[in-house]
Amino acid sequence: MGEILPGTLDLLVLKTLETLGPLHGYGIARRLEQVSAQALALNQGTLYPALLRLEQRGWIRSTWGASEHNRRARFYELTASGRKRLARETAAWEETAAVVARVLAGATGGGDV
Repeated sequence: MGEILPGTLDLLVLKTLETLGPLHGYGIARRLEQVSAQALALNQGTLYPALLRLEQRGWIRSTWGASEHNRRARFYELTASGRKRLARETAAWEETAAVVARVLAGATGGGDV
């Protein structure tokens, strides 16, 4: 898969943190790769700016801790504000997807315009 739509990565990160709880960046990237059946391959240059942006907006917060390999890592978790944002973004995404699906379904119908 090529690039994802602008803003989509934020939604995917927020959803991952809602689902799994606090994770470090590497864990978030691996989870998104796993759930997407390897269609999403995130590198540090893509993921970490998104995490910083989400933290600056108050949608996630970070703390230092030890990874499963006992390495120092920054763990990210969803804030209450992030949960609200996730709900709004999910609703908007579902509405957009439904509109696109209707247009695509109608595009093959050949009806009068």
